[in-house]
Amino acid sequence: MEFGAHVSTRGGIDTAIDRIVAIGGDCAQVFTQSPRMWRATAHAPEAIERFAAKRQEEGIGGVACHALYLVNLAAPDDGVYQRSVDTMRATVDAACAIGADAVVFHVGSHLGAGFDAGLERAAAALEQILERCEGDTWLCMENSAGTGATIGRSLEELAALLERLDRHPRLGVCLDSCHLYASGYEITRREGVDALVAELDERIGLDRLRALHVNDSATELGSNRDRHANIMEGLMGEGLGAFLVHPAFQHLSAYLEVPGQEKSGPNAEEIRKLRELHARWTDAAPT
Repeated sequence: MEFGAHVSTRGGIDTAIDRIVAIGGDCAQVFTQSPRMWRATAHAPEAIERFAAKRQEEGIGGVACHALYLVNLAAPDDGVYQRSVDTMRATVDAACAIGADAVVFHVGSHLGAGFDAGLERAAAALEQILERCEGDTWLCMENSAGTGATIGRSLEELAALLERLDRHPRLGVCLDSCHLYASGYEITRREGVDALVAELDERIGLDRLRALHVNDSATELGSNRDRHANIMEGLMGEGLGAFLVHPAFQHLSAYLEVPGQEKSGPNAEEIRKLRELHARWTDAAPT
């Protein structure tokens, strides 16, 4: 398993490699543009070349690009919907340019239009976005936390979208531990993770699981509230290790999206805690 984090690209896309190396990570997740605006960033060709060179030189494995949180592929509003599609296409283009393994995204919310209507909107959007995937880059649905009209709070909902797209060969999944816990999946116990993996295999297929987001939760099991906590500082605590060491996950890149110290983002201490948690649960694995 590779351990890494979401890091900034301030100063150029290649600086993400410098930052992940500085905090001791093996893999990196980035935004390909400002997370606060729709406009895509035009990455200089030389920055993309530096990214590839540094990645190889430093031995960084997995790279994921996270789509903007502004994106809503199920939006009933045509303006928001089209901006979401255009932005996602630009994100995929940037991800392919840097050789990313995945573009991770939240499906969005139907905002009261109904799940079926939202599913159709999202499927039509993804048909356009998936056309942009090249090389080794996959598009990965992330399970969501939240209430009401949010799409993707369960594996069943993600599977419905996958089936609607005829199980497209580039459409995968990224599992977020905090979101799973908030959605009622008891993954702080080995038997709970076994049940999750069995459901994932049946509904979606383990081969489509391409990445993990590893975050503790500041809210209780089944809260439907997305509040990330630092490793060992939330309500999952030591139990997060049950999720982290499942045999089905050991070939994956695990990305931290925790607040960090003074909300400055993941740091070397958080990666150290993640490695140690993995080691403790690996040592304690039943034989």
